[in-house]
Amino acid sequence: MTNIAVVYHSGFGHTQALAEAVARGIGATAGAKAILVPVSEAEARAADLDSADAIVFGSPTYMGGVSAEFAKFKDWTSKRWLEGAWRNKLAAGFTSSASWNGDKHNTLYQLLTLALQHGMVWVGLGLPPGFNHSKGSADDLNRLGASVGAMAQANADQRVEGIATSDFRTMEALGRRVAEAALRWRDEPLARAA
Repeated sequence: MTNIAVVYHSGFGHTQALAEAVARGIGATAGAKAILVPVSEAEARAADLDSADAIVFGSPTYMGGVSAEFAKFKDWTSKRWLEGAWRNKLAAGFTSSASWNGDKHNTLYQLLTLALQHGMVWVGLGLPPGFNHSKGSADDLNRLGASVGAMAQANADQRVEGIATSDFRTMEALGRRVAEAALRWRDEPLARAA
């Protein structure tokens, strides 16, 4: 069994719902198990993160970057960096904001940089962009056209019901992709090197 941690911050419930969708995608992959870890529990659950084969990072995009709570977690991970605890693990990321753009790429690049500083190997979304031609629709997977990670748009005046079904399906696709990659990666010689 390959274990994949999904560590996230959620200010208003949107990112938690998306993290749960990523976990469903992981769990739908034979041989993979998702472990949900809110950033507020990360220090107490460091063993879950250290023993995971992959870590998926999730943060809302606030003012063009990760939330303050996620940034605090990010700073805490320097302890894991000193020990090389996450070296050669797979990593991926997701984010959401109220705006269609909302500078979500900045957040994904912060997550990517965090992973690379830890010596992790980043797994992108791997889906073509949707909803970008006359025959496309808002129901397309990857309707926001991301490649670095998964993105969602959540209406500011609504809770989880303000997130499009296609965004949940895109998160599930990210979870499956990371799980499939982790199953292949865990037996590679580089993955065993420390």
